[in-house]
Amino acid sequence: MKTILITDSCCDLPLEYIRSSNIQLLKLSVFLKGQEFFDDLGETFDSKAFYDKMRSGETATTSQINVNCFLEEFEKWIDDGYHVIYIGFSSSLSGCINSSIIAKNMILEDNPEANIEIIDTKAASLGEGLLVYYASEMLKTGASSSEIVKWINDTIPKVNHWFTVDDLNHLKRGGRVSSTAATIGTLLNIKPILHVDDDGKLIPISKVQGRKKSIRFLHEKLKEKIINSSIQTIFISHGDCIEDAEMLKALILKDHKVKNVIINPISAAVGAHSGPGTVALFFIGDNRS
Repeated sequence: MKTILITDSCCDLPLEYIRSSNIQLLKLSVFLKGQEFFDDLGETFDSKAFYDKMRSGETATTSQINVNCFLEEFEKWIDDGYHVIYIGFSSSLSGCINSSIIAKNMILEDNPEANIEIIDTKAASLGEGLLVYYASEMLKTGASSSEIVKWINDTIPKVNHWFTVDDLNHLKRGGRVSSTAATIGTLLNIKPILHVDDDGKLIPISKVQGRKKSIRFLHEKLKEKIINSSIQTIFISHGDCIEDAEMLKALILKDHKVKNVIINPISAAVGAHSGPGTVALFFIGDNRS
């Protein structure tokens, strides 16, 4: 049976890779000043323009992919004889997975033979993208659907997410830090370090003083946690701060021989909550914590 990979715009993979690999992209909605647009990984809404709006004080909100959207996408490929694998944004951060499960169950009521796999990556940004990327590369080399699904499920608990933000006020709006902590932290140039835990939740881990120290902290986490670095592709996403992402890449390449490093902007759907200046690092370790 033919296999099709479907993901959502929180994966933060480069749009050209999504297209060239025939990965189907479902788009979350983003709202700015009451206007809705679909997060299409920068195709029609420039990443820098989005972050500039946030820097000027605009607040962005997001909306999950609805059941009907999943239903239409799944049915299209099932009717064409495909095995569908949806690799989705953490269920602890969005309702997309729940919507996809409802759509799957609706299809199974009429078509019990439909082959649909829903994978909750417990991941965000290029942590989710890492899993989509490897799944796509496996598919290109002839791996079966069952092999791909097993590999993803085995790897989910090993995907490390380490990131830092430049502006605490975006975390304050999201309820991650208090107003007092955000005010004091901004005055003292405090940069929080966060990760995504085994449940797919965003967890503050540490705080350092200064931007460069926070970037080095991410590098130190990679040195501490990474396994089999020579065969890994490392993923770095950023909220319109490419110089800092390149700095992190240089630190990594100085100490580690890796297969590749992929850098890409954080999509609007994720960046609406993390804000401009976010730098995030993703790789595979023995575990997440």
